Amino acid sequence: MRLSNSPALRLRILSVALMLTAAAACRPGNDEARRIIAACDGGNLTACDTLSVKLLKGEYVLQDPPRAAALLQSACDGSVADSCTRLGGLYLAGTGVTRDSARAPGLFTRGCDGGAMAGCTSLGLLHRKGDVVAKDPVRAAALFKQACDGGEMPGCAQFGMLSASGEGTKQDFALAATLFTKSCKAKAFAGCVGLGTLHASGTGAQRSDSLATDLFKRACDERDAEGCYQLGRSHERGAGVTQNFTRAAELYRRSCDAGAGSGCWGLSALYQKGAGVRQDSSRARTFQQRACTLGAPEACPPPQRGS
Repeated sequence: MRLSNSPALRLRILSVALMLTAAAACRPGNDEARRIIAACDGGNLTACDTLSVKLLKGEYVLQDPPRAAALLQSACDGSVADSCTRLGGLYLAGTGVTRDSARAPGLFTRGCDGGAMAGCTSLGLLHRKGDVVAKDPVRAAALFKQACDGGEMPGCAQFGMLSASGEGTKQDFALAATLFTKSCKAKAFAGCVGLGTLHASGTGAQRSDSLATDLFKRACDERDAEGCYQLGRSHERGAGVTQNFTRAAELYRRSCDAGAGSGCWGLSALYQKGAGVRQDSSRARTFQQRACTLGAPEACPPPQRGS
């Protein structure tokens, strides 16, 4: 007799399934979600902001970005600063709404002015990059410092980057190292990458390829695209780790897939040389073009004279 055809066994499997379903329904997270939904339905806009995050993640509720965007719009209109910042991010990415990057700066400004420090960081990033609003490193530095002073660790990491480069603010490697260390400890992984670059160069921090590689790996393990690119460079160069072109290619690809032009550019170079991957000039050009599109200036062909 086959056990799978046993009525007793089928009944037992059904009973276990029902018990698991009941247990899932009684999870504390489900109870919390129901309370948040009830509070939002009752007009609590802060609860609506919290619910929007759960809807975006699919955390204890079905994932529903359009519904999340609608809730964020209502909460932002009701002066919930965090909601304005989140909504700006959705318009920038086209998540749950029609992509409209022109709406993002105003929403980030409303968030920042309302005390949501993440809004200050997001607005600073726009001013640093300069493709949605006018490029303004000084304004970007001021916004990152404002966010950092308000306890927003990604803002500290960004201010550290400008302090290291001297872009928009006084160059200060010691301050950059302090900001990177602070933000990295708080799991703002851009800070780990920044601190790693200081260790790699020996500027503002102890010269150590192994420390740099450990920091890059920490960031990459948390899906930081720049961290994966820097870790790939370490493997390509054999800095702090055994040289491994195949591993470098894997890391560049992960960085590129996450939207980092630097990762695409690194992968392009490996395809051109045939290091760690089979030599393929066509794929090299494809990744070079993608790198340029994603904002890696070194991957873009120089403008022709007279154009």
